[in-house]
Amino acid sequence: MKESYYCNSAICCFLFILFLVSGSVHGRHDRGQLVPCFFIFGASSFDNGNNNALPTLVKSNYPPYGIDFPAGPTGRFSNGRNIVDIISEFLGFEDYIPSFASTVGGEDILKGVNYASGGSGIRAETGQHNGARISMDAQLRNHHITVSRLINRLGQNESAAKEYLNKCIYAAGLGTNDYVSNYFLPLLYPTSRIYTPEQYALVLAQQYSQQLKTLYTNYGARKIALFGLAQLGCAPSVVASNGATNGSACVDYINDAVQLFNNRLKELVGELNRNLTDAKFIYVNVYEIASEATSYPSFRVIDAPCCPVASNNTLILCTINQTPCPNRDEYLYWDALHLSEATNMFIANRSYNAQSPTHTCPIDISDLAKL
Repeated sequence: MKESYYCNSAICCFLFILFLVSGSVHGRHDRGQLVPCFFIFGASSFDNGNNNALPTLVKSNYPPYGIDFPAGPTGRFSNGRNIVDIISEFLGFEDYIPSFASTVGGEDILKGVNYASGGSGIRAETGQHNGARISMDAQLRNHHITVSRLINRLGQNESAAKEYLNKCIYAAGLGTNDYVSNYFLPLLYPTSRIYTPEQYALVLAQQYSQQLKTLYTNYGARKIALFGLAQLGCAPSVVASNGATNGSACVDYINDAVQLFNNRLKELVGELNRNLTDAKFIYVNVYEIASEATSYPSFRVIDAPCCPVASNNTLILCTINQTPCPNRDEYLYWDALHLSEATNMFIANRSYNAQSPTHTCPIDISDLAKL
């Protein structure tokens, strides 16, 4: 195993030792895969088509979305691949992980399923003003359907299914909408009147903890990568909707709130690894990785969307059939909230092979795949 990166805390140091002692190394699977399957939970940054048929304003199955994706507009909120698409390539999958919406009719589920839904959150009410979405609780219910089908495919052998699922990698990336489509919309949601930012971060982490424990206890998940939140206060839509930023390039109080949640999430990784037998959770520090991207010379535009954005969705999503910028690899953002494929590649690279001790904790996804 290559050098593993760990956080600057005694907890993560302990976890690193625990991983070395308890983790067993698995060989490659069929077709060069490092793991047999990859299951994905999340919101729009991971969504690959689950919102396409939903009655919602949060969908992206139209041009110019997918302008750099071989299949065109698929429901991915990017000009090309998203983060988990790229990670699936690193893990050796020949094809991208299918959306749950596309597997209901009986598609092969053995390599994993993507349940992510744009506009969704940890909290059930998050994003409801935009229409239908699949919350984390609902994504877990969809995963129950998948696991039941997987058991059937393995001849009703639940122990074989559990052993199979134990070896898979799970990615979860939620929380963004619990802020931008809940807490920071005080006219639509009461959460900011009920909770201080510190209390809200704790409440979110506690609910997320229960959801992740369900994934572990009921469905055999053991190797789980939790993706933290990026600098939401720097997104073009957030800056535009907040007006004056007191001379800062970003809305600092939103970034401060996001970091409270990220810190709770990092602590949660330590807690879950200590308390759940054979648990192998890791934290991906998207906030730091994405902020590093802003200083790379290849990203020449870090504060504006590449595509023209539509006024009927509060200036976030691309306007249908409008021509985006030609130099898309130079833009940090694709639309006014979601990252470009180039940024997704930057984040996926450092999630999979951490290049700093603070990119992932206690190890990166490449080492998680080997446990």
